Parts: sequence; C-alpha cells; structure tokens
Amino acid sequence: MIILAVPNKTKDARFADLGKPNRIWAVPAIHGEVDRLISIHDSILEHITPGDRLIYLGNYTGYGEHARETVDELLTFRRLVLSMRGMMCKDLVYLRGGQEEMWQKLLQLPFAPDPTSVLLWMLGNGLSSTLYSYGISPHDGIEACRNGVMSITKWTATIRAAIRQNPGHEIFGTQLVRATYTAQDTAYPMLFVHAGLNSQKPLEQQGDHFWWAGDQFKRIERAYDPFQKVIRGYDPYHNGIVTNCITATIDNGCGFGGTLACVGFEQNGDIVDVLEA
Repeated sequence: MIILAVPNKTKDARFADLGKPNRIWAVPAIHGEVDRLISIHDSILEHITPGDRLIYLGNYTGYGEHARETVDELLTFRRLVLSMRGMMCKDLVYLRGGQEEMWQKLLQLPFAPDPTSVLLWMLGNGLSSTLYSYGISPHDGIEACRNGVMSITKWTATIRAAIRQNPGHEIFGTQLVRATYTAQDTAYPMLFVHAGLNSQKPLEQQGDHFWWAGDQFKRIERAYDPFQKVIRGYDPYHNGIVTNCITATIDNGCGFGGTLACVGFEQNGDIVDVLEA
C-alpha cells in the first residue's frame, strides 16, 4: 500500500507548502535514467535528516529507456525514506513535469481536434520511449488515429491497462503538484517549479507556463513576489547548474548525455551541497 500526503483542503491542492524545512533536497529532470536515480538516492540517504524536505521537479520519464523502472524506484525510495524515524509524508513532494503533462494529454487523445498531429508531436518529444517502456507500441497509436475516435479510445484503454499492471503507478500520477514553496512568512521564501514561469502572472494563473515557458524563465529580472528565489528543475537547453540572486536552474542534462544532480538548499537559498551521478 502506498501512503501519500493528503493536501490541506483549505489550500489550493495544485501547490504544496513545504513549511519551514531545515534543508531542501531538489532532484531535477530524470528522463528515465533509472541507474543515475538509484545512485542519487544512495547519496541522499547519507545526507537527508528529519526536518529536511525532498522534492522532485518533474520529467521522471521521457527520452530514457527505463520509464517504468524509474517510477518503481521513486516509489521504492519513498517507502524507504518514510521508514526513517522522524520522516513524514509531507516531507516528499513530486511536481508534474512536461513529460507527465503529455502523458495526461495522451490519455485524453480521443478528444483532441487533430489527434494524429498531437500524438506525433508528443512522440517526438520523449513520449515514444515511455510508451515502449510500458510495452505499448507508438505505431499502434498512429494507426489508431488514422482509424478514428473509437480506435483511439481502444488504444488509450490499453495504455491505462498497462499502467495498472504496475502497482502504484496510476495513483502516483494523480498526486503530482504544479509547484511547491517554503513558508512565505520566513525571511527567504523559495518557489520550486518544473521548467518555466511567467513573472507577470500570479502563481494561480500560471497554467501551462510551468511546463512550456522555459525561455520566459530566463528573462526574470526581479524577485517573483512574494518569493526571494525561484528554482527550476528542467532547462530545455541543459546548461547545467546556473544560479543568481533571484533564480536557479539545476538541470545537468540527465537523459541527454549529462548527469543527474540533486541540489541541497539552505533556508537562505544558498546551495549547501550538490550530489551527482
């Protein structure tokens, strides 16, 4: 049985409040690189202590060949961390990344106005390898699109069935949040997002900007009120760990020939450690 944190119903369930952690360990885009994730998890175990938070910033799958195994590892490590004295469900947070957003759109493919174009775009942007990992042929999906709504519906039903054959995977996909942040009444509140942010819009109105506004993130010129720093875990250009006084990007290009780096942040936004695999 998988135990997941229940959001406070008085708050917006799309976002997770980290409270006032001692340290925050942030894991950027993984892209199905399960071996690197296992190594990072081994390192995290040596550093994480009660009072810390562990957050994953999306794109668990996509491009790499081991999407299914990566989700298994995330769930296994969750159980391990929660078995540690003093650790609680709220100490682990998982963001929805672009890959996870595409996966949800895939299951809604029968309602798309141009399903063939939508599917081809998603397959070319990392979804193909995820489907293969679950034993699903992307070519069957393309053929289904050619044959109409009923065929697409049957094909997406096989995807749902494949997910359900893997314990915990379906519920994991329903528990992803859009962003997470530390308490706003602290001296240095921080916001963690997947890839992008429109600094001209409030948090509740970001919508797809969390996933597809990577270029806008680079144009942030002042602190995004009420936060002192915004940290993202996916850079479309994979330029590594880049920080300044108001933003930080921690994507080392895992899945694209680079490493996976878990970054530890202090309460004041400083980087205390970088774990790399």
